[in-house]
Amino acid sequence: MTSLALPSLVTLLDQLVSSPSVSCTNTEIDQSNLAVIHLLAEWLERIGFSAEILPLPNQPNKANLIATLGSGPGGLVLAGHTDTVPFDGQLWSCNPLGMTEKDNRLYGLGTSDMKGFFPIVIEAAKKYLNTPLKQPLIVLATADEESSMAGAKALVELGRPLARYAVIGEPTGLRPIRLHKGMMMEAIRIQGESGHSSNPGLGHNALEAMHDVLGVVIQFQQQLKQQYRNSDFDIAFPTLNLGCIHGGDNPNRICGHCELQIDIRPIPGMDLDLVREALAKSVQPLAQKHQVKIGVDSLFDGIPAHETAATAGLVKQLEKITGHTASSVNFATEAPFLSQMGMETVVLGPGDIDQAHQPDEYLSINRIQPTIDLLEKLIKIYCL
Repeated sequence: MTSLALPSLVTLLDQLVSSPSVSCTNTEIDQSNLAVIHLLAEWLERIGFSAEILPLPNQPNKANLIATLGSGPGGLVLAGHTDTVPFDGQLWSCNPLGMTEKDNRLYGLGTSDMKGFFPIVIEAAKKYLNTPLKQPLIVLATADEESSMAGAKALVELGRPLARYAVIGEPTGLRPIRLHKGMMMEAIRIQGESGHSSNPGLGHNALEAMHDVLGVVIQFQQQLKQQYRNSDFDIAFPTLNLGCIHGGDNPNRICGHCELQIDIRPIPGMDLDLVREALAKSVQPLAQKHQVKIGVDSLFDGIPAHETAATAGLVKQLEKITGHTASSVNFATEAPFLSQMGMETVVLGPGDIDQAHQPDEYLSINRIQPTIDLLEKLIKIYCL
């Protein structure tokens, strides 16, 4: 197989960074990822991959990409997301939407998290373009990881891609990650009855009810900590964070409405729906006590925790190649969704999480060649 020459790895990354693809729950900030998807599809097709662009259901401006080299059962997926978080350009010392090379670093939005992974994957794949593969090599690029995980969820519904092994190139400092926590965001909403503040009997104060709710939620926080433990994590229990609270509109009115938003980070083995049910059950008795309505609503579907067994073949192989024991992180990725499709999934990439979501995000140049070498070894093991 002969391929059309591509620009250098650095040039490819520059083009990806220069193609804005912010995903955000705020529709005024949210952007399409199609420019990035089409770039990746074009490059991969030029070197012999078969590329399929899959628009998300009801979101024609968003798409996933499945690009395949070779055929057969099993195979290896090298996966990443094409979107970035929002950014404040005033806080950057360089252009976030244009790559800047200095101090042995490549600066730009998404260089570490995680557009930088794709040119490295392409460079590693080049070594095997003229070698018949016994198992397919699949490059997977997804939409909206940073906001809703809509891209990964669409793939689960589709049941593709099908492979035996998957590596997600999130920033881990080239250390294999076999398990991570999930994420839930819940809103506790109290509807009381407003009235003139001179007479408390004219209404039902939602803020007073929320005072008791806060106490119950803190007790629930402690229950989670006592009930669930996993010593593989630095923070060995699920965390619950009181994130923000809003209520009332004026000092001289009885507070008619109050809302508390919380963040829960479940560990493997926890059922998200059961956690929600337990939370709702714990606060409901306060509704009657304060004569208010209390509802618990999810701000999004949630992301389950992920765990690939320490004895899994891919885990052992990556430990051998990197020299690092597979460990855990507290942030969430698309790994549980790939696992749902039957793939042994490990998270490993060249960036650093300390650089993610920060002004002056960068990828260290000295991480590039080791990542290429690592991916070349994986392709040889799982595709040849």
